[in-house]
Amino acid sequence: MRVVEVFRGEAVRLAEVLAGLAESDFARPTRCAPWTVLDLAAHVRTGAGRVVGMLAEPAPPRAEVDAAAYFGPAKFTAGTDADRIDMARAEGAGFGSGRELAEDFAHTWRAGYDASLAAPPGRVLRTRHGDPMTLDEFLVTRVVELGVHGLDLADALDREPWLTGPAAELISGLLTRAAGPAAVGLAEQLRWDRTTLIAKATGRRPLTGPERTEVDRRGVRWLTFGG
Repeated sequence: MRVVEVFRGEAVRLAEVLAGLAESDFARPTRCAPWTVLDLAAHVRTGAGRVVGMLAEPAPPRAEVDAAAYFGPAKFTAGTDADRIDMARAEGAGFGSGRELAEDFAHTWRAGYDASLAAPPGRVLRTRHGDPMTLDEFLVTRVVELGVHGLDLADALDREPWLTGPAAELISGLLTRAAGPAAVGLAEQLRWDRTTLIAKATGRRPLTGPERTEVDRRGVRWLTFGG
């Protein structure tokens, strides 16, 4: 399945969830403190729409980073994280209600999807961090944002995760490839399904004692996605 369609599937699922929330649900705290559900949804909404502006700019001559390199440690310094937190809170406060944000998210992800479909094959873009990437690799990062923060939202809303199968396959594959040979066979050994692998690797679910022992024994180092 093309990554743009994986993006679409995960965005549709989140849009359905947001549209069905009561206004009080948007005020719930999340584990991405100090964000509320409203703040976190605003953060995801912004990320889902970034591709529109990027595709409107001239294409760099060549790609220099892939999705794994995009999630480098420099993206999650204390200063960068503080800016990200403040920006999302300001974006969330800019909506008059959670319902308004839910409606805007539905329009925003669709605009990103349509712009991506209209782009030529192999299109290169420059991210807000200055990274020249192919559109497909950047869309992988958007699926990561939708999927991983979808786990955070599900937790805040006391719901079962709604991560789609294609998104779970894409994100777990990215995590495993980026971790290298040390992670080969780890999920099978520990009997993790894809959603569990994502939750464990990103710190959304704690490792048990035996799991921690095996991860440390192998020297597995996961990508850093931040809060």
